Amino acid sequence: MVSHQQSLRDRQVVSIEKILNLNHPAPETSASHHDPPATNGQAPTATPILNSDGDPIWKVLVFDDLGRDVISSVLRVNDLRGWGVTIHLHINSQRHQIPDVPVLYLVEPTAANLQLIASDLSRNLYSDAYINFLYSISRPLMEDFAAQVANSGTSEGIAQVYDQYLNFIVGEPDLFSLAMGKETYWALNSAQTADDVLDSMIDRIVTGLFSVVVTMGAIPIIRCPKGGAAEMIATKLDRKLRDHILNSKDNLFSNQGQRPSTATGTSTSRPVLVILDRSVDLIPMLSHSWTYQSLVHDVLKMHLNRITVETPIDESNPTKGTTKKSYDLNSNDFFWSRNAGVPFPQVAEDIDTELTKYKDDANDITRKTGASSLEDLQNDTSASAHHLKAAITLLPELRERKAILDMHMNIATALLKGIKDRQLDNYYQIEENITKQSKVQMLEVLNDEAKGKEPLDKLRLFIIWFLSTEQDVSRADMERFEEALTRAGADITALNYVKRVREITRMTMMTSAPAQPAPASTSNEIFRGFSSIGNRLTDRLKDGALGANFENLISGVKNFLPANKDLTVTKITESIMDPASASSSAIAKTENYLYFDPRSANARGSMPAASQVRNQQAGMPGGLAPGSGASFGQRRQGFSEAVVFTVGGGSMDEYGNLQDWAKRTGGGGAGGAVGAPRRRVVYGSTDLVNAEDFVTGELARLGRESG
Repeated sequence: MVSHQQSLRDRQVVSIEKILNLNHPAPETSASHHDPPATNGQAPTATPILNSDGDPIWKVLVFDDLGRDVISSVLRVNDLRGWGVTIHLHINSQRHQIPDVPVLYLVEPTAANLQLIASDLSRNLYSDAYINFLYSISRPLMEDFAAQVANSGTSEGIAQVYDQYLNFIVGEPDLFSLAMGKETYWALNSAQTADDVLDSMIDRIVTGLFSVVVTMGAIPIIRCPKGGAAEMIATKLDRKLRDHILNSKDNLFSNQGQRPSTATGTSTSRPVLVILDRSVDLIPMLSHSWTYQSLVHDVLKMHLNRITVETPIDESNPTKGTTKKSYDLNSNDFFWSRNAGVPFPQVAEDIDTELTKYKDDANDITRKTGASSLEDLQNDTSASAHHLKAAITLLPELRERKAILDMHMNIATALLKGIKDRQLDNYYQIEENITKQSKVQMLEVLNDEAKGKEPLDKLRLFIIWFLSTEQDVSRADMERFEEALTRAGADITALNYVKRVREITRMTMMTSAPAQPAPASTSNEIFRGFSSIGNRLTDRLKDGALGANFENLISGVKNFLPANKDLTVTKITESIMDPASASSSAIAKTENYLYFDPRSANARGSMPAASQVRNQQAGMPGGLAPGSGASFGQRRQGFSEAVVFTVGGGSMDEYGNLQDWAKRTGGGGAGGAVGAPRRRVVYGSTDLVNAEDFVTGELARLGRESG
C-alpha cells in the first residue's frame, strides 16, 4: 500500500463503485478520479456496466442510516448518477413500485432490514435485487431470511447477496470512524453499563475494525496496552482474523492484487494496528486547536463532512437578518484537501492567493475575448471563435473554483466570529504553555469576564490544566476553582469524574515539549494583531469579494505557527513504528504492550472477561509480565504503515498531529532520516466527538454517577 499510496478513502470508493456496478469490477482508472488534485472539483467520469443492448443499467439504491452515511461521506449525487443510480431511497421510507428496474440494497444485516427486503420482494417493487450487507451476516439471520423468501416464493427475484465489509465512515483520506455515537466513552467507563451491553459494543468495534482491515487488504500486527477495552478488542479481532484465515473458503486476503508488497507475508511489509483506550490521554478531546479542520469541527460542529454556517441575507443591510447555508467538505474540494490540516492564519493567506489567481485567470479570459466579465461571455458573439472556444472550455472550472472559494470565505468569516466571540486565540495561546501556568494565573483566567462568552471554554481550559500540571491541588484550591467556574456559568459536574482519573491520565500522557518554542517577546504582539482581525476580515469578505487582497489583515498573525508538539497518541505510535527514533520514555511505556500476529501460531492472547473492560485503565506502567508475550525483536520491529484506533472517541487534533508526524519524519520529510521509508498513518475511532459533546454528554454524565 505504501508504494501505491492509495488512501483508505480511495479503497472504500473503489469498493462502493463495484457495488454500484452490480459487483462487477470498475475500471482501474476510476480510483484515480477521486484524487483531489486531479479532479479540481470536477465530477469523476464513471463507466457503468452495460446491458445487452449496450445501454447503461439504471438502478434504484436503497440504504439504511449507516449505508447512507457511508456513501454520502465519499460520493455525491452526481457520482451516483454516473454509475447509473437514478433514485436513492431510505429503506424505512414509503417506497412505490418501480417495475423493470433493479434495486441495490446497502444495509446492515439486521432482522428489521431483512424483513423489509423480504416485503419488497413479495410486493414486486423492483425487478432483480442485489443485496449488499455492510458487514458479514450471521448464519441464524441468513437462515431466517432464506425461510422468509422461500415461504413467499420470491427467491428468483434475488440476483446477488454479498457481504461487503464497509461498516465504517471515511471523513478524510486516512480518517475513519465506526459511527457508534457520542456515548461510547461513557458506556465503557460507567458502572451502570451491563456486561451484555459491553460485549455487544466490543463485538461491533471488532466487526468494524475487521472491515477496515479487509478494505486495506493486509492482515496487520496488532499492538495494544494490557487491560481495558483495548485488550479485549485486540484479542477478539486476532481470533476473528485467525478463524477467517483458517476456515474461510474464500480468503479475503489471498487475492489482494492491490498489495503486492504483502505477498510474502513478512511483518515489515505489513501494517501495525495500534488499539488504544481513550483514557490514555483526554486532553485532545478538550483542547482548543488552531488548524482549519479542528476549528471547523469545534466551532461549526462538523458532522459527516457537513457544516452549517449563518450568513447575512443582505451584506449591505445587516438588519435583514441571517440565513443558514449548509456546505459539504469533500474530496473534490481542492482548497479543503490542501488546507484542512494547516494553521488558520495560513489558510487566510491561501484564500488570498487563490482569489488573486482566480482574478488573474478571469481577467486573462475576458481580455482575450473582449468581454467585460465572465457572465457576458455567453451572450458575446463578437469574440473570435478560437478565443471563445477556449473561454467556454475554461468556464466550468473557473465557476467551480469561484464557488469553492466563496464557500471557504463564508466558513472563514464564521470561524473568525467564533474566535472573536469566544476568545479562542487566547485559550489556544494559554494551552500551548499549559504546564507553565500557576494556580494563581489559572484562577485569574477563570475569573476574567473578558475571556469569551462561552463558559464551557473555561471549563475545558481548567480540565486541561488540571490533568497536565505537576502542582499539588489541595481541596481548598479545588473549591476556589469550582467557585470561579460556577460564577462564570459553567456546569462543573464533569469535575467529579475528572478528579478520579487525574492520576491515571497523568501517568499515561507523554506530550512532548515544543521543539523550537516561539520567543515570548513576540507572542503577545502577534496575538494582539489577531484580536482585531475578526472585524476587518469580515468586512473585506462581503459578497465574496473575489480578488480582495487582505495581506495587511493577516500580517500580524501569519508568522505565528503552532509548535511541533507530538501528542501522547503520536508518541505511542512513534515508539511502535520507529523505536530507533522514539524517546526512551515513550518506549518504556509501550514496552509491555501486547503483541498479536494473526498469521502466527505463537503471538496470540487469551480472552479477558467482559467485566475487565470497565474501569480498567490501559497503559499503566508496572505490574505486567515482562514482554507481555512480545520478544525483544518484536518490540523493536519498525513499520512504515499504521492504523491507530482510539476506543471511546476520536479527536481531529490527534488525526492532524499524526499526519504531521508522518510527513515530518517519513522519507522526504524535513525531519526524516536519509533513506527513511515514507510513512502512512490511518487514524480511526468509535466516533469523532467534539469537545462540547464530550464534556457535557460524557464526562458530565460520568461525573453525576461519580458524585
